[in-house]
Amino acid sequence: MGRNLIETIMGAVVLAVAGFFLVFAYTHANIKKIEGYEVSATFASVGGLDTGADVKINGIKIGTVLSQNLDPNTYDAVVKLSVAHGIKLPDDTVASVSSEGLLGGKFVKLTPGKSQTMIAAGGALGPSKNFKSIEEMVGQLIFLATTDNQPPAAAPKP
Repeated sequence: MGRNLIETIMGAVVLAVAGFFLVFAYTHANIKKIEGYEVSATFASVGGLDTGADVKINGIKIGTVLSQNLDPNTYDAVVKLSVAHGIKLPDDTVASVSSEGLLGGKFVKLTPGKSQTMIAAGGALGPSKNFKSIEEMVGQLIFLATTDNQPPAAAPKP
């Protein structure tokens, strides 16, 4: 009888600690959707960006990805973003898709420009940087490593 009581108490403690960690993670994860005005950005490749992904400036979340569509004329990816009302973006702001690490998720990184003209709600961001996957970067590295280190071909001997 005493052993069952101890096991029951330990089980309750484990569940309480697990609940505490769950509440802590939820309150500190910053996963809520940010309400704001809508802007769009055009990319040649979004590389696995998901709807609901973060929009960040200098590592601080200022918005969310609302949707992604394909432009039927240019075949570019058009990404709709929600940016917090308090953040005004210059019209020369550059958007790029970045990764949170080797295995992390993708997010939209905004680099504000110096223009005095701000983007209005429903407007479009200026130029964007295209996403390069890890496979593309490794391929370029291998190509550079194999072409730069090879000695020039020797002339045939008579």
